[in-house]
Amino acid sequence: MSDGTATRVAPRAWEAPVLEPLGARPRESSPNIAPPALVWHAADRVGASRRVTGNTVAMDGVRLALFTDTFGPQVNGVTRTLDRLVAAARERGAAVEVFTTSDPAAALADGVHRAPSIPFWAYPQLRLAAPGGGRLARALRAWGASLVHVATPFGMGLAGRHAAKLAGIPLVSSYHTHFTAYARFYQLGALRGAGWHYLRWFHNGARRTYCPTAAVAHELEGRGFQRTAVWGRGVDTTVFAPRWRSMEMRRLLGLRDTELVVLYVGRVAREKGLDDLIDAMRLLHQLPDAPPCRLLIVGDGPDLDACRARAGDGVVFTGRREGEELSRLYASADLFVFPSTTDTFGNVMLEAMASALPVVVADTSVARELLGRGAGSFYTPGEPRELAAHIARWGRDPALRRAAGRAGVSVAADRSWARVFDSLFADYRIASEGTENAA
Repeated sequence: MSDGTATRVAPRAWEAPVLEPLGARPRESSPNIAPPALVWHAADRVGASRRVTGNTVAMDGVRLALFTDTFGPQVNGVTRTLDRLVAAARERGAAVEVFTTSDPAAALADGVHRAPSIPFWAYPQLRLAAPGGGRLARALRAWGASLVHVATPFGMGLAGRHAAKLAGIPLVSSYHTHFTAYARFYQLGALRGAGWHYLRWFHNGARRTYCPTAAVAHELEGRGFQRTAVWGRGVDTTVFAPRWRSMEMRRLLGLRDTELVVLYVGRVAREKGLDDLIDAMRLLHQLPDAPPCRLLIVGDGPDLDACRARAGDGVVFTGRREGEELSRLYASADLFVFPSTTDTFGNVMLEAMASALPVVVADTSVARELLGRGAGSFYTPGEPRELAAHIARWGRDPALRRAAGRAGVSVAADRSWARVFDSLFADYRIASEGTENAA
């Protein structure tokens, strides 16, 4: 494995990686930022009285092994978060190795180990692998791993859990996806009950289960999960900001200056609630004084063809967009709609608020935790007529949209990634020094 400086030839098929001697540590990070307290939600509340204070939390001496079934070049909320985690940990002095699945589109990369995998039949974008835990345990011990973080509960995550226990290395987990909620969208409803039993067993074997919101942590506690804590999410307000607004981009997309541009950004998949949004746009013309509106869908996914067929003419699909182009797409819209009820966070909500867009969101406990006061409104999931009324209301009142945009920008300004990782990395230290892993 690599510690960030040694070179390594990444294996093309899964094998015990060649381990090099420890090299020079990556450079320390220098910003002087006071982190917030870590939010605790656990029945036993181990370390709940500790508060994170002081300067930016350094990671010198930490050797982190991250196990996940999803990683770049895949693009979703989980991969984007994990990519930031790896970069931030290395920047602050940690050595990081990533263990993930093979991907036909992936290039060889130092510090990323890929196991042979196959697409999951119900969701081809998710890949499954089953590497041997014993061989991984020996590799982790030889490298000197000080912490194992498992980010997915199947395949690679399960292998990482097993390897950490065999090697006696502290183990933490993170909960990113409501797999039991997804089951009903992919003809796997019979697995929902058993799924909770398995997930509880998987995560309770770790010293910590990090959840993206307090709402998710509270739900998991109610289902018997232990030692939960909130690892929130941030937003880069230089990347997502109202200054990127471009009327020229709107015109290039065929959107008139006088139209209300309603934006969705994310994967185009069954569980995202896009039927609500597409049906709401059809219903708008039945409402009195409804403004002229166009729907702009940015993203790709397994349900793209079905959504195109359902939407018909008038809806603009851009496919996946990144970088400055994505920044301009956000800022050039007028209203953001997020109809998903399955997301455990919804990073796109923060990006929309940072871009000064009012946000209309399906009413869930997660959404209520994230949406700032005055920054948008909630609609009842499964009620496209109600969603249409919300869109019309925002569309008729430019002053209301501007006020909501200002509120959203203020919320986003308090969600820096530096503060997020200060809290997480401080708790990494606590977890590493804690008691033995659970069973």
